[in-house]
Amino acid sequence: MELELQTPRPWNGSSNVIEFPYPVTPQPHAVTSDLEVPVNGRAALLRLMANGLGETTAASHGEQAAGVVPRQRSELLNRAMNVAVAALSLIILSPILLLIAVAVKLTSAGPVLYMQTRVGIDRRRRPTTAVFDRRQSDVGGRTFSIYKFRSMRVDAEQGTGAVWATQDDPRVTSVGRFLRKTRLDEVPQLINVIKGDMNIVGPRPERPSIFAELRRNIQYYPLRQQTRPGITGWAQINRAYDASMDDVRAKVQYDLEYLQRQSVFEDVKIMVRTLPVMIFNRGAC
Repeated sequence: MELELQTPRPWNGSSNVIEFPYPVTPQPHAVTSDLEVPVNGRAALLRLMANGLGETTAASHGEQAAGVVPRQRSELLNRAMNVAVAALSLIILSPILLLIAVAVKLTSAGPVLYMQTRVGIDRRRRPTTAVFDRRQSDVGGRTFSIYKFRSMRVDAEQGTGAVWATQDDPRVTSVGRFLRKTRLDEVPQLINVIKGDMNIVGPRPERPSIFAELRRNIQYYPLRQQTRPGITGWAQINRAYDASMDDVRAKVQYDLEYLQRQSVFEDVKIMVRTLPVMIFNRGAC
């Protein structure tokens, strides 16, 4: 069956309705989408053309193919719970955080806190949000600066770039080894939760360079970005630190399982199960 497309008349600004009076022959490789999008003048139409409906539709098809449909939940309730837990935790843990800061400063040269760019939630996967996205490039999600207690030497990546840490990694400081074992190096990320970059529970965020590699090599990896990243998560309490591509591949399955079950109750359950991981080193974060 031959597909007939039509060319619109020039828009005169007086109406939001676009008329198509002239039939034309479709161009090769033309992509049409059955996604219904409201047209609010020329600016919105050009924005749609720039961002493309094809990517959004393809993302939805990828979610369906993977069988991953994120469970709906109240964003307001979830946000309120995360801010309350993060603020209360910072208050309760403040004496311990102060001691950690002093220990880091006295045992190794460099700053106490370590900031690093990570990839967060990808709101362009949502069709209505994608229309108004102004980003020039797609790194997989919204980037933000994550906070951690520094656990490695300041020159840890000199000459190597971003690489996975290994067991008994020589770059890790003496205090840093304890912090990583107990996961206390992650506690400053409570600040990221209050800022809205992260949740307490969610998939762990990755650096843009590592994210790009994982997206190329692991099917459905970008689907993790449909929720805010977390300090802990279903994958973190069931798997150890990543040391290979196979480790990440296994964690992705846990992350996608979490998306299908996400709720306030599920988050509280994961938080409770995180405590034995930190105190007794059971499981891994």
